[in-house]
Amino acid sequence: MHLSNPKQQQTPRGRFAWREGGNPEGPPLVMVHGWPESSYCWEHVAAYLKPGFRIIAPDLRGLGDSERTPDIDHYRKQEMAQDVVSLLDSLGIGDFQLVGHDWGGIVAQEVALATPERVRQMVIMNIAIINNLKGNQEVIEKVRSGSGAAYWYQHFMQTPGLPEAMIPGAEETWLGHFLRTWNGQPFPQDAMDEYLRTFRIPGTPGSSSNYYRTFHDDARRWATTAGHRWPMPSMYIYGNKDKVIIPEYLNHIEECFESLQVEQVEAGHFLQEEQPAAVAGYLNDFLESN
Repeated sequence: MHLSNPKQQQTPRGRFAWREGGNPEGPPLVMVHGWPESSYCWEHVAAYLKPGFRIIAPDLRGLGDSERTPDIDHYRKQEMAQDVVSLLDSLGIGDFQLVGHDWGGIVAQEVALATPERVRQMVIMNIAIINNLKGNQEVIEKVRSGSGAAYWYQHFMQTPGLPEAMIPGAEETWLGHFLRTWNGQPFPQDAMDEYLRTFRIPGTPGSSSNYYRTFHDDARRWATTAGHRWPMPSMYIYGNKDKVIIPEYLNHIEECFESLQVEQVEAGHFLQEEQPAAVAGYLNDFLESN
């Protein structure tokens, strides 16, 4: 199956774009992208998914074809989860299965915290588990013991005004650095072209940087989730060549779930674009399509 071109939906929280694919009458499968991508990141995975799902892939605020809200408060991940819930409500979606990668994996966890009764199963890919305070602290200690050079871009984007001044006109160089160097496999050109298109929408350097500018507020909130255990059956898939989401992120994650399956893919950070067939294979085995 393939995903549609972006559709626009006005919700009480703003205007959001989304793509869909599969069986309109099938069980909803909500797939949430990360930075610096869009809902297009699931296009190649969708081609390998078993028939039956109704795929709903939103563009998160500030990326893809969704609105570029300037107010930084909208980019706290708890708020972004409410954006996704508002979109699903506007589309008449009740319960659903949920997949999230990178920041989309954080937003997916916030959705599952806000509406656990609606999330039937959850899949998180290449990002921290927000209630894994022990493992995440071990990541911090590991990073601090080295140079921390891999995380330079986060400091760059947190610097007021700098991304807004330096990224416009250099989008291909900016995106290319991450999409072509964080991988174990070549990055698909069609996906690169699509992310370039949406990153050139005015306001994107600032709105996409707000994902990182709200990080400290997010972290304070996540510190309150110690002891939470995800009640829904869950799976964690990771690219084992990721240079940023390092293996220490896996430490102690079993303690955070009632039921967890962990799988790895021979890929870097953008595993759904590098190895879509492998990712889809795990999703097909885990998710319910009817």
